[in-house]
Amino acid sequence: MSDSTTASPASAARDDRLKAVDIQNLEVTFATDGGDVNAVQGVTLDVRQGEVLAIVGESGSGKTVTAKTILGLLPETAVASGAVLLTGEDVLTVGPRRVRELRGTDVAMVFQEPSTALNPVYTVGWQISEGIRAHGKVGRREARKRAIEILGRVGIPDPETRVDYYPHQFSGGQKQRVVIAMALVLNPSVIVADEPTTALDVTVQAEILDLLRRCRDEFGAAIVLITHNMGVVADLADRVAVMYLGKVVEQADVTTLFASPQDDYTKRLLGSVPRLEARGRQDAPADDIEVVVRARGLEIEYPGRLGRGGFRAVKGVDFTIARGQVLGLVGESGSGKTTIGRAIAGLTRVTGGSLEVLGIEMNGVHERDFKPKRADIGFVFQDPASSFNPLLTIAEAVAEPLIVHGRARHAREARKRVDELMEAVQLPKSFGDRYPHELSGGQRQRASLARSLALEPTLLIADEPTSALDVSVQARVLELFAELQKDLGFAALFISHDLAVVNILADRIGVLFHGDLIEQGPNDQVLGSPEHAYTQRLLASLPVPDPAEQRARRIALAELPKEA
Repeated sequence: MSDSTTASPASAARDDRLKAVDIQNLEVTFATDGGDVNAVQGVTLDVRQGEVLAIVGESGSGKTVTAKTILGLLPETAVASGAVLLTGEDVLTVGPRRVRELRGTDVAMVFQEPSTALNPVYTVGWQISEGIRAHGKVGRREARKRAIEILGRVGIPDPETRVDYYPHQFSGGQKQRVVIAMALVLNPSVIVADEPTTALDVTVQAEILDLLRRCRDEFGAAIVLITHNMGVVADLADRVAVMYLGKVVEQADVTTLFASPQDDYTKRLLGSVPRLEARGRQDAPADDIEVVVRARGLEIEYPGRLGRGGFRAVKGVDFTIARGQVLGLVGESGSGKTTIGRAIAGLTRVTGGSLEVLGIEMNGVHERDFKPKRADIGFVFQDPASSFNPLLTIAEAVAEPLIVHGRARHAREARKRVDELMEAVQLPKSFGDRYPHELSGGQRQRASLARSLALEPTLLIADEPTSALDVSVQARVLELFAELQKDLGFAALFISHDLAVVNILADRIGVLFHGDLIEQGPNDQVLGSPEHAYTQRLLASLPVPDPAEQRARRIALAELPKEA
């Protein structure tokens, strides 16, 4: 393992700036029932004023633990040594009262999931004001005035009105802006952003990255960015620290790291990043190929409540999925992707047009008619952690479809088939005796894939199956999915907002925008020569793992029209 600190003109300039954070020989150990776990080992890092330091690495590498020490947020089971200097004070030794005083004024955190960071029963204005009043004798009127001002600065429209909105009244990207507003309101010198764009669409992600860039340039904040998205790193970071098994294995400025990585792990990490590359064409299914799914003028409307009109989530959509073909469906949140997937699985009612699934017309279908076909449909969910029953072993969970559809009477009878499935998704058979929490995210997603294939389905629906995974784990899961699809020949609907991921697996791509299928065709056509302005914006919003190319893409994105 190497620890390169390659010099450059940028690194010379940064030496003139004060250190906002200075971490020296940090060690963090967690006490567990199975013994001590050394989560962080000898980490030495610093972040200068007005600088973005990205800390990257797979799950369990220690990057989030390192970042949380800056805010004094380690649990009681953790023992930390070394030094974490925040504007000259050692967070590890100043005591809990002083740490609470530093939070908000000297350092603030932007959490990964804004929905859990915001309290649903209080308005966003009250929550921002609470942070202001906790650090000084400020009246309610003055705190409200500051809350409105900061909401406007982070790009929330009509802040005077929306300051009284509750979190559920904002979109995902707007909620993340509110969380950033809460972090900025006391003008801290350091912002710790833990996976701030993981759950966001690429277009919204680009807006949040621009906002974080403004935090650095206009607010003068130092930013510690925790992420596994190397495109985000290329877009935003000034310097990068790569962590592996609790250690920093490489440090460099962002241009040097991407151009000439030194450590083998860094090379593997960059090699795992999916890229938009041209693939062979596959035209629409020929007449003699069996069509598994056919939509013609498909409409899906959710009924309104309390006298309000309904909401049309899908508007007159046409597409087909042939046997052995993968259709990638992309678009931002609310575009109708998941609604279409649920309608194909018989979980959402079709309200107009036609949707034929495995020969069954879903518009007006009765459950008793569709139930026999459910065994021919597999489903891979977005979050492998919540899609498993925590009280069942992995073997019992994988066997569940076999038992429900009468292929086995109980888990013991299904164990041979379960073992075959575990081997097919490259998991040891012994993992069947573990519970979901005993597997990593990537291992759980492979187990989820095994469960979806238990009944040898004709059609598989995968709804954002890799969005929560590290880039290296994601690469292995995508490779496995592609191998299984080729070997077993099932048709698939692959739903994602990541165009590079869809490009790896899909034969054809459809782009949804506000319920309309605005563009579809072979990959090289949709990704290489997009016709619709929204598709062009979607492609331009996707960050690529190359700092120079990403700067050019950012400029090109700014020149595109805001509305398609």
